[in-house]
Amino acid sequence: MKLKPLTNHVVAKKEKPSNKTASGLLLPDTGKEETAYAVVESVGPDVKNIKVGDKIIYKEYSTTNVKLANEDYIIVEEKDVLATL
Repeated sequence: MKLKPLTNHVVAKKEKPSNKTASGLLLPDTGKEETAYAVVESVGPDVKNIKVGDKIIYKEYSTTNVKLANEDYIIVEEKDVLATL
């Protein structure tokens, strides 16, 4: 099942932060807040500046969290996306 956003909404899959460095060292869980970024899965028909596959940084408290088929997704309005990577 695929989430199909309406109007100016974006559906993105949250990425879990890596607990390994590039060389393979394990990092301890320090309890820090994770960065609010995700990869865009689908966009609504009124979205102008974001496309599928973009990695976005968003306002963390402006999302709707959805768990579907053991995957974590967010739904966010385009105006609450702060940047693309």
